Amino acid sequence: MSKPEAQRQRPRLAVFKFASCDGCQLSILNLEEDLLAVGQALDLAYFPEASSDMKAGPYDIALVEGSITTAEDAHRILAVRQQTKVLITIGACATAGGIQALRNWADVEAFKQAVYPSPEYIQSLSTSTPISEHVHVDYELWGCPIDKHQLLRVITDLVVGVQPRLPGDSVCLECKRRGNVCVLVAKGIPCLGPVTRTGCGAICPGMGRDCYGCFGPSEGERKGPGLPPNTASLATRFHRELQLIPAEVVRRFRGINGYVSPFRAESETWGNKA
Repeated sequence: MSKPEAQRQRPRLAVFKFASCDGCQLSILNLEEDLLAVGQALDLAYFPEASSDMKAGPYDIALVEGSITTAEDAHRILAVRQQTKVLITIGACATAGGIQALRNWADVEAFKQAVYPSPEYIQSLSTSTPISEHVHVDYELWGCPIDKHQLLRVITDLVVGVQPRLPGDSVCLECKRRGNVCVLVAKGIPCLGPVTRTGCGAICPGMGRDCYGCFGPSEGERKGPGLPPNTASLATRFHRELQLIPAEVVRRFRGINGYVSPFRAESETWGNKA
């Protein structure tokens, strides 16, 4: 078999960027030696962050970083979806709208007037929204940035034909596995670990500080897996036991993943009390 024929038989991978900081794409490059193995198993057809050799679709797998913040991006993501078999969103911006989704509760036009000398040249939507609000998404890798080992595991599963399984339990379980002292119970620090999905390795609680929800909401266990976590109970504890005023409760939930439900719903509930 000739080399071009073998090349065509490998699944074709594309990496696309929308509104983001590029941190999740850098996580791909930080695979280091494992990236060489990925390059052998896949045809890295389109990855502007890594190579100027950009090949046209269709693609077997697309990794999409960033949120939709312009009308142009809203059209471009449709084209990405049309030429991709499996679309995977990577990072908080793509899965939840990112920190830039704070604009969704503000007056974007007023920001333009205050920041730019010629705001008429700034073309942006009034909202920053996750990819899933525009097209069907097959898998979501949460995090800010994503965990490179989780990414490698998902890619490996897809290459060998196995259904990827992503963790949905909370950071609290990860803390228990690692023997971390609970900063919420022992130190009275308002930690989002009980309602945040694991994937980071409980880095922040392991360093004695609170989780701030960078891996998005966990899958709650109140009535079974796949349901929203009990954010209402945690928010009430922040307020009643830790003495956080409503505005501070809002700030806890309105962060990197603040626009994704149920974080959005909880922050809006407490925003009405502020």
